[in-house]
Amino acid sequence: MAGVITTTKQAPKTDYQRHWMFADSDDKAMLKQIEETHFPDSREFDVKPIIQIIEDILRRATLSFDGVPKGTQEHVDRVEDNILLDEFDLLFEQLAHVLHKISCEISCKLFSGGGDAHTTIMTLLHTLSIYSWDAKLVLTMAAFAVNYGEFSLISQLRSTNLLAKSVAFLKQLPDIKQHSKSLKPHFEALSKLIEVIIDVTKCIVEIKELPSQYISDDKPPLSSAKSYIPSTAYWTIRGILGCSTQIASLIGYTVSSTEAWELSSLVHQINARHQQLKDLLTLCHQQIDEKMRQEKIGILIRITKTPQLDNMKILKELLYPSEELVIGTTKKKVNIEVLRRKHVILLISGLEIHQDEIIILSHYQAELADPLVRQGQEMHYEMLWLPIVDNVAKDQYSPEENRRDFERLQAMMIWYTVLDPFAIEPAVIEFVKNIWHFEKRPIAVSLDPQGRVASENALPMMWIWGNLPFPFSKEREEALWKSAYATWRLELLVDSTDPRIIDWTKENTFICLYGGDDIEWIRKFTTEAKAVAKNAQITLELFYVGKSHVARERMRKITEIIAKDQLSDCWTGKELTYQWYFWVRLESMLYSKLQSNKTAENDAVMKELTTVYSFNGGEQGWAVVCRSLSTDEMATGNGEIVLKSLQEFEKWKEEAANNRFVQALREYMEKLHTPEHCTRLILPGTTSTWGLPPDTKVVCAVCLRPMERYLLYRCCTD
Repeated sequence: MAGVITTTKQAPKTDYQRHWMFADSDDKAMLKQIEETHFPDSREFDVKPIIQIIEDILRRATLSFDGVPKGTQEHVDRVEDNILLDEFDLLFEQLAHVLHKISCEISCKLFSGGGDAHTTIMTLLHTLSIYSWDAKLVLTMAAFAVNYGEFSLISQLRSTNLLAKSVAFLKQLPDIKQHSKSLKPHFEALSKLIEVIIDVTKCIVEIKELPSQYISDDKPPLSSAKSYIPSTAYWTIRGILGCSTQIASLIGYTVSSTEAWELSSLVHQINARHQQLKDLLTLCHQQIDEKMRQEKIGILIRITKTPQLDNMKILKELLYPSEELVIGTTKKKVNIEVLRRKHVILLISGLEIHQDEIIILSHYQAELADPLVRQGQEMHYEMLWLPIVDNVAKDQYSPEENRRDFERLQAMMIWYTVLDPFAIEPAVIEFVKNIWHFEKRPIAVSLDPQGRVASENALPMMWIWGNLPFPFSKEREEALWKSAYATWRLELLVDSTDPRIIDWTKENTFICLYGGDDIEWIRKFTTEAKAVAKNAQITLELFYVGKSHVARERMRKITEIIAKDQLSDCWTGKELTYQWYFWVRLESMLYSKLQSNKTAENDAVMKELTTVYSFNGGEQGWAVVCRSLSTDEMATGNGEIVLKSLQEFEKWKEEAANNRFVQALREYMEKLHTPEHCTRLILPGTTSTWGLPPDTKVVCAVCLRPMERYLLYRCCTD
């Protein structure tokens, strides 16, 4: 009776099924037999549109057990939108005869019982001999999809359409909804097999489409993958025949309980081969990615070394595939063309860039629009933030955390930023690290309007002089060092860090900058300094500048004590940004001098810089005493010596008279110096951070002997 289906535990095996289960396609003789059917000609066609249509048919046709097709209407609509059937009319007209022939081959073998699986597969391979392996699979899948689609369409419409009902009766199709419980394992096995067939076919298509300019097909891993495809194609066609057998068994045949097991066995067999192909495909992609990476880095290097008409090539290569920028604070999107033929500063950093750096750079950007600051000089440039989110950052934080950090920092920036830092190519990140020597600390690469690199790191120049070094070239940097900044004086040390210090530079006013993080030493020092100033009848202004590379919270507590107890002037609260700025300027001066091969032996400014910075690296405090901006009369000492000198003021009081206070202090501290000393110069980062060779010599500012180098590991969450 139509619509009745019987399930037995095990039906007698036909020769077809017996060969199906035991044939071994891995046998060399059989593999040779398979390969001998393959005689591809020059005809090629794009199989991906056909795969899309096959997937559409199979998803709609694969019934759930209440008779409702799997797949949402959203998917159906998406497929209908994406597949323009009219565009492929000619292709399908040419292939229609082949599809019909394959469908007949499968149907005839199934219903006639006149052959086993292997014979059927070999017949199909001979029929498809002129096509590539991926096309063979796609065309066989398409033939099955037509049969399965017709079966599903009739099954779905039989309850509402008289024509479908009559056809179902003549074909003796079972009522799927009525027998859903008993058919459930069969359709589940069928669905899994269809899924793995589609997956392995897509994998083979992907292997075929690998770009030949980046990978050779006669060398592993691609040669290995291609040698594995014929046997995989054989087993995949077997899977398609298994699906067809399952459908055929529902058309007037008794369904065996072993058929679901046989389909599961095929799933396992094809899956194993698919996994091997996927592993080889992964190796292929790694090789391709490596060659593309090398090519990209080569392109970037050539662009930076070859004269260009403008800066667009280098900027587009760095930002590829995006050509959109965002103004951080406003979120306004603009095209990269706004930077054409402009001087561009590429601010390169991780997502750890400190807000102090953003605050100071924002101040510099605001100065560009102030004619009083520019004083008639042409110094216009655009800044672009290029954040580097490498694998370390991706592993350390979740994508959501990295995204939040990026957006938080972006919102603080008044200049251009990239649209999506996570889209920056790995090759660009490697180029920035290896060629421009970016590690962790921010750098600023200066590009002129033609895209030439004026400086691989203009940031130290900017920290020292603001916008004055524009266009941030080596020549401009050297010119500034030879000008008013050639001498160690208060103007170089503090510049315009704080207006109070500038206001103190009056006649007969002495200024003392001091640092360290020992509050007890600070109390003793400030008390003695005030007492000495009163005794010497001079005006002495004290200013605490802190200590570099100490946690912000610790500095905040120390400055709060200094301010509360009125020990001296200092930066407090948000002003601690200027404390950071003071120290980053000194670091930048050291960087600039080291880049020019200056040492304490051959450069007076370098000697004083090294002295102050080495005092900062010690356990004690330190102090610099001077008179005004216009003089280079300065006295510098570490905490122990300067405090002892003040405590013994009566011993050099006479020498300090007649406006010789600074000179007398310096001379007395020199008397207290002993040959024994331990000077530490702690520079953040590595020699490559500073652009220095590993064997760079740094001499002690006290004895001028080469300093030993040690590794220092530091963890300071701020």
